[in-house]
Amino acid sequence: MRTATYGSVSFVGSSAAARQVMADVETAARSEAKVLITGETGVGKDVVARLLHLQSARRHTALSAINCAGMPDTLLESELFGHVRGSFTGAFRDKVGLLEAADRGTAFLDEAGEMSARMQGVLLRFLETGEVQRVGSERGARVVNVRIIAATNRDLLQQVGAGAFREDLYYRLNVIRIHVPPLRQRAEDVPLLFEHFVRLFSLQYDVAPRALTREAAEVLMAYRWPGNVRELKNLVEQLVVRAPGEAVRSHDLPAELQGPVRVATTAADGTVAGEDGPEALARELVRRMLSEGASFWTVVHQPFMERDLSRQHVRAVVRAGLEQTLGNYRMLVELFNMQQADYKRFLGFLRKHDCHVPFHPFRVARVPASAVAGAPRVAYREAAGM
Repeated sequence: MRTATYGSVSFVGSSAAARQVMADVETAARSEAKVLITGETGVGKDVVARLLHLQSARRHTALSAINCAGMPDTLLESELFGHVRGSFTGAFRDKVGLLEAADRGTAFLDEAGEMSARMQGVLLRFLETGEVQRVGSERGARVVNVRIIAATNRDLLQQVGAGAFREDLYYRLNVIRIHVPPLRQRAEDVPLLFEHFVRLFSLQYDVAPRALTREAAEVLMAYRWPGNVRELKNLVEQLVVRAPGEAVRSHDLPAELQGPVRVATTAADGTVAGEDGPEALARELVRRMLSEGASFWTVVHQPFMERDLSRQHVRAVVRAGLEQTLGNYRMLVELFNMQQADYKRFLGFLRKHDCHVPFHPFRVARVPASAVAGAPRVAYREAAGM
């Protein structure tokens, strides 16, 4: 077992993919260059960022981190650059921003691909000048010495091509790139990570650890892990708390882990849903809502707000639902086990977080609309193959 550990931060793995990540971290730590960490949601990009900082020459200084997703421009600019009292409503006192606080240290910008075009321009100017000026301040800008580490689960080159991300900012951030592969691409690391998290939670809850049987290990290694390491960590916590000291057998694992989650469908808008993309997890979440009666607020909204799901996952869930309702959002509210009174709240959530999917491509005359409107919920389940 090979583990890169600094303080309480560990990157666990013995696979070739894990060893490559550790080697890339060691290489990047020897320089002062900006680093872009890429990878799916839940793979541990924040862990890699912290390891990089702790191995660098700046390890004795601060590492300041911020998640750029879901923040309005005003708030994000204030968090990054600080503000002076009275500069906007709610600014009751002066505040030091993350970049100023990280002077001579490292700033970690998580989900950097979610920034608006305006904030991309603001960040680019800082990268070019190193100047920090608090929002509302009339004083001259202060120059700081901060190493920037950015992370994203988006394909930024694709975003550049679509005009959603600035090309000049991309090349400023992408001086050194570290890609963290999804857990399904390093399956041999799953038992090692399982043991690591068992030790962690056994100490945290002061209970006897649980050993992993070979049959259970095989099930875990065959699973696709759409939620990656974060999903595995949550599973281990549940198992440790549920039956301390007992061996973990295959029947102790959740039903959805008993077989790989594989989805390969073509959506009504012509999008091909790949096996390993957000559509895989989306199909499982839709299954839980249709077959188990779980609510959208519980299985999608809450994990998204806790940053366990990304925008891509939410959009994939909505697309899967719109396929069943032929683009009808009002029927989608019922399908996802919400009250009709939640309709406006549901649409407001999707629009606020840029998860709304156009309904027009799904309004294809596959079956009469009247039949869908009057169909019982079981028809949706049958249509979904559930």
